[in-house]
This record gives sequence, structure tokens and C-alpha cells, in this order.
Amino acid sequence: MPKLGMEPIRRAALVKATIDEIGTAGSLDVTVSQIAKRAGMSSALAHHYFGSKEQIFLAAMRQTLTVYGAEVRGALAMARGHRERLEAVIRAGFGTSNFRREVVAAWLNFYVLAQSNDQAQRLLQIYHRRLRANLRHDLRPLVGERAGEVAARLSGMIDGIYLHQSLGVKSPSGARAAELVLGYLRLELDRTEAPAA
Repeated sequence: MPKLGMEPIRRAALVKATIDEIGTAGSLDVTVSQIAKRAGMSSALAHHYFGSKEQIFLAAMRQTLTVYGAEVRGALAMARGHRERLEAVIRAGFGTSNFRREVVAAWLNFYVLAQSNDQAQRLLQIYHRRLRANLRHDLRPLVGERAGEVAARLSGMIDGIYLHQSLGVKSPSGARAAELVLGYLRLELDRTEAPAA
């Protein structure tokens, strides 16, 4: 079995430390030195691996999106039928890996960074496109032509709940957050199933 070098281990430690530092500060107003210290290494080594604070943060968000994507794929693999698949996508976004204080803070700051950083903007666009495509795919058989509109509203609710949570001081409740979005989904599905008056 090949030996794992120190670089991937150190990169992973810096990515985790970045999320933790942003979660503690609640903003991107953290230094590479703070991140490196939390990761147990020098700021020179952090700069060597990533180059800048923005690059470290982008790597952290790529990792966050990778974890989120894996959870969505795992949830979809176990779901049966369009409604279950929709519920799986929504619940995955509020799972314990994704909907915790420091990750929520990172998301808020990711949105801010995307206003001025092209790489962050591209990553955010990819996330939105994938989320809406997953939702649209399973909404289409259930709500027909309204699939795009309902997917956009569900996506907006998810973003809004993350934003709202970033302003709070309590620990996030992923189950409660998921239920808010699922409640709206049920209303839309009931509206489609109800006979026209």
C-alpha cells in the first residue's frame, strides 16, 4: 500500500482549520497565521500549500461542496420514487456534516466572497445549478411545467434558512430546518394534486 505523504494531510488540516476559524470569527476576518496555528503548522507552510487566504478558503468550500455532494448522492441512492428523492436532497443539505455553526458561517462568507472573486462565483453557480437540477428532475413528474419555478423557490428557501441561521446564536437544528423546506414542498405537491375548482 502506498504511503500517504504529509502534503495531503496538511492540506486537509488547513481546510478544517479554515472552517473552524471562520466559524469562530463569524467572518473572513481571520489571518493565515490564525488558520495555520489552529492546524498546528506555520503560516509559511500554509502559504506554500495554498498561496493566499482566499485560496485556502476556496479549498475549504470545495471540500464542503464535496461532502455535501457525497451526502446527496448517498441519500438519492437509498430513495425510491420522486417524492422520496426530493426529500433526500433537502434533508442532505441540513445533515450534521453540512448544517453546523462553522459550516453555516463559511457559507455566508462564501456568498460575500462570490461578489468579488470569480472562482468563488463559479463554485457558487455550480452549486446552485446542481441543486436546482436535482430538484427539477424529480419535481417535473410531480408538478409538471411548474418544476423550474418550484425548484427555484425551494433553493431560495434553503439559502434563506442558512442565512437566517448565520445570524442566530443557537446551535442549528438541521431536522427543524429540513421540516420548514419539506413543509413548503408538501404544499406545492398538494396544490398540484388538488382538483381544479
